[in-house]
Amino acid sequence: MIPLGLGEIADIVGGKTEGDSSVTVTAPAVLDSRQAEPGGVFVAFAGEHVDGHDYAEQAGRAGAAAVLGSRPTTLPTVVVEDVQTALQRLAAHVVARLRDGLTVVGVTGSQGKTGTKDLLAAVLSGAGPTVATIGSLNNELGVPLTMLRTQAATRFLVLEMGARHVGDIAELTGLVAPDIAVVLNVGVAHLGQFGSRAAIARTKGELVQGLAPGGTAVLNADDSQVVAMRALTGGPVVTFGEAAHADVRALDLELDSLGRPSFTLRTVGASAPVALPLLGAHQALNASAAAAAALAAGVPLHLAAAGLANVSLSPWRMEPRDLACGATLLNDSYNANPDSTRVALDALAAIEGGRRIAVLGAMLELGDDSEAEHRAVGAYAAVRADVVVAVGEAARPIADGAGERSMVLSDNGAAVDWLRAHLTTGDVVLVKASRAARLDEVAAALG
Repeated sequence: MIPLGLGEIADIVGGKTEGDSSVTVTAPAVLDSRQAEPGGVFVAFAGEHVDGHDYAEQAGRAGAAAVLGSRPTTLPTVVVEDVQTALQRLAAHVVARLRDGLTVVGVTGSQGKTGTKDLLAAVLSGAGPTVATIGSLNNELGVPLTMLRTQAATRFLVLEMGARHVGDIAELTGLVAPDIAVVLNVGVAHLGQFGSRAAIARTKGELVQGLAPGGTAVLNADDSQVVAMRALTGGPVVTFGEAAHADVRALDLELDSLGRPSFTLRTVGASAPVALPLLGAHQALNASAAAAAALAAGVPLHLAAAGLANVSLSPWRMEPRDLACGATLLNDSYNANPDSTRVALDALAAIEGGRRIAVLGAMLELGDDSEAEHRAVGAYAAVRADVVVAVGEAARPIADGAGERSMVLSDNGAAVDWLRAHLTTGDVVLVKASRAARLDEVAAALG
């Protein structure tokens, strides 16, 4: 966050100051009072059940210098009518002030956004100070919060951009037009909200349409709906993927005994070897996307490859852990949709060991296709795992699709009990479901 006086912030967002208007904010904005930093600003929302303004004093004890809210608090406060709008205006202003010398990259797709964002942030960090989305804070609040972490020295800003409705990404690019737009794929995540894959494609295309003048679109050459987005821009296009015509390709893919991919990144004029410290063949495609975006940002291929070797993913994304019983846990519990579950199952199958056990919960927001999609995932799991455990009644269609290799357990507690009783040395167990299923509780309980 660049230093801003409270009065200046009030002018930017169209609010008024209550309390000491001479206070200067020097640290990022937060929504959680416990995460406030010295000199930062606490953004207070009055919700249906919890009023953030009541936590201003706690934020102050953590170091917050001020509050952005809809009523006065015990800290110096900028009072506005609409806190979300004010937060977005402040973020847009800060990034606009820093735009010279700052390259902004937007990343979207039905799956793989967070992993690719993490890969790209690792690459760009080797070329200059980089700010990137923390975890999956990719919505109308998370994007401006990330933008407000930029400073005068920041060279790259990597923004993961998610959506649940048509127009959501257009709203985000309205805050800052990216110089580089990365579109990974068009899948069925949130199909229940969008209604059709065509609507999902239109929404992902909003990132390309929102490019800054002369900005570069980085598109998946293997996804026909993504490649078609080149028609949405008159600027440069860089493609990635397995297709022979892709500008950046990951070739000669091999997996080690832990399922970690090594491959060669190749462009028309250069090539570089990569060994990722991540699990799953699908990460090679994500790495090629990150490399393509890095090339568009002016980072040479050999430096991009070097950065990829040192990446780590956000928590609960194919996170391996050795258990006391001698089994290996793959904690991929952050979220799930049919496509991301399939690639996780592929990763499970690629790891050498004893039994492969897939512990799967419900995948939400699939609309009328939900039962069929769950059954299809179950059938897919049955040929990649020795045991398929469906957790919760909503996940029963997974077991139906998996057939005799499957079982249904009533809840997370039952899943923990079964795993503790049955896991043994050499087993590999994958835990994956939509966030609401909270299968991270299962992973945590296993130790």
